[in-house]
Amino acid sequence: MSTDKRILLLSAYRSDSHAAWVTWLTRHLDVDWRVLELPGRYFRWRIRGNPLSWREELTELFADWKPDHILATSMVDVATLRGLLPALASVPLTYYFHENQFSYPVGKEQHSSVDPQMVQLYGALAADRCLFNSQYNLSSFVSGVDHLLKKLPDCRPESLRQELEDKSSLLPVPVDGVGSGAKTQGLIVWNHRWEYDKRPDLFLAILQKLRLQGVPFTLALLGPRPAKIPATLEDIRTQFHEVIVADGRVSRAEYCELLRRAQVVISCADHEFQGLSMIEAVSAGCIPVAPDALCYREQYPSECRYKVHDTDSAVERIRLAFDGQLPSPEIRRWLSEATAERWQQWLKDDV
Repeated sequence: MSTDKRILLLSAYRSDSHAAWVTWLTRHLDVDWRVLELPGRYFRWRIRGNPLSWREELTELFADWKPDHILATSMVDVATLRGLLPALASVPLTYYFHENQFSYPVGKEQHSSVDPQMVQLYGALAADRCLFNSQYNLSSFVSGVDHLLKKLPDCRPESLRQELEDKSSLLPVPVDGVGSGAKTQGLIVWNHRWEYDKRPDLFLAILQKLRLQGVPFTLALLGPRPAKIPATLEDIRTQFHEVIVADGRVSRAEYCELLRRAQVVISCADHEFQGLSMIEAVSAGCIPVAPDALCYREQYPSECRYKVHDTDSAVERIRLAFDGQLPSPEIRRWLSEATAERWQQWLKDDV
């Protein structure tokens, strides 16, 4: 579909998943795009400082070019941007939630702050439409807003939940399917970030129990890791070095080949709003073993979900998967083929 529509895309935190989303949209929706992104680091500064980071650039851009629509991620402080730059205030805006800060776990070295939540709440109220990548994301956001309002001392609005729900709908990030291949018996893949919210410590405990029970397995340790190697990853390398077949960031081709070979993909996450890496792996024929929580409840059958934080339950699911006793989930609605049409419909209806 060819169009002369103009869209300004604002992404304030260029992490892997956000970058993949931007790339997909600009390749598949044929419009006149202008894309502004900020690096995926210094979270607190990014979510509060992006209006300052972009103020001059947007002023210059709007001198020569004005969009028909703005598509901004929920890391963007659009309420402040619209206040600082009146030219933006008159342009219809869609606010896209990859995640929400009401359901994001706080790490041991972080301090809790209401600021990120308020940025997203004001952003959602300032937007014309809100899109969420999963029902869990939407539900946890509006429930989080309710919980926050109950803690405020007075002068609280009464109808925010309904207002937010009326302008919100679901539209997942498109995931390109990998395609299945010949499986390697017992190969487990971890393809998540090696950070606290993905709970690699639980993964280590699961591996230890598999070994104690005499279950043979091999490991593909993928996913981004920080410059300082996490202690848990070092422990896994030390304790299971002889069964590790891959360890590190690999090429896209090698990554896809490892997914095709893997029998099980595991998640131990304390937060997951869509779980792109899990969907990729399942599209390659991996059986998912995931917590019975978060977005996984709307994606995978109960047989593939284990009790949250229960390593014995996770080990049982892995053993069943190795024995071919867990179902292969139907995930077409999360893949690009299905979501592309819905993004085209958004373009037609809202832009």
